[in-house]
Amino acid sequence: MVEQGTLVVIGPVTEDLVIIGDENSRKIGGATYFQSFVFEEFFNDYLAIVNCSDESLIKDFPNLDKIKVILKEDTHFFINNYPNPNDLNIRQQMSNFARIPILKSDLESILEDVNVGAFVVNPLNRYDFPIETIEYLKSFEVPLFMSIQGFLRLPDVKVNENYTMKLDDFDGLSHVLRGVNAIFLDESEKNIIGLDFDVDEIVITNGSHGSTIISDSQIKIEAVECVNVVDTTGCGDTYMAAYISQRLKGYTKKESGNFASSIASKKIENLGPFNIKK
Repeated sequence: MVEQGTLVVIGPVTEDLVIIGDENSRKIGGATYFQSFVFEEFFNDYLAIVNCSDESLIKDFPNLDKIKVILKEDTHFFINNYPNPNDLNIRQQMSNFARIPILKSDLESILEDVNVGAFVVNPLNRYDFPIETIEYLKSFEVPLFMSIQGFLRLPDVKVNENYTMKLDDFDGLSHVLRGVNAIFLDESEKNIIGLDFDVDEIVITNGSHGSTIISDSQIKIEAVECVNVVDTTGCGDTYMAAYISQRLKGYTKKESGNFASSIASKKIENLGPFNIKK
């Protein structure tokens, strides 16, 4: 894969409540938000497309000239609870499970004048990307990268206005992934769905235990040790964006994985999204 055209990154922007031990903070989040900071630094020709009900949520994105908003009637809300400040690998999540799908008709007017070089698809729950939308993106016949976590998320127990979440297999997942260039998932998600999919690359992240890239061979990527673990929210999204930025420039899977591991480590050592200046 070699860089050509605009990299289009699609997925919800979120309102997040992050709880680390006894400390609470409200932040902007979502995979597309965290990835935009990586692409801004390492892949200049990108466009972020987000959906939400409040356009002001994009104010903290790194480059407002490279973002389009699809206004909907609701916004994704997530609670990311890290009960043990000394082990940020342990996270409890809740969400409002907003049903605000990104439709083909939402994207057509945005993409009609874009020279699309590749897509990154970031569902946060299984309602975000209908099959028709996925098929529309595939019709461009450009590299397509996808996080699959959202397709596995379902609401479980309702607590006030939000739900705990559970992960379960998605009946149409094989069809969704057919022809996708690379998918990204973590170890727990791999244990639910297995690895028997028609994709070129499967990237499995496992926190401080590193990651594995499965293609024509299996490549182990060691985690880069963090001097000071500060904030792990968005780490997987950061890794994914860093990996994609290098693959599209023609780097090998191993080179891209090692680069992604390094960038994810730098992100963890600072609050918020990746920032090379920190």
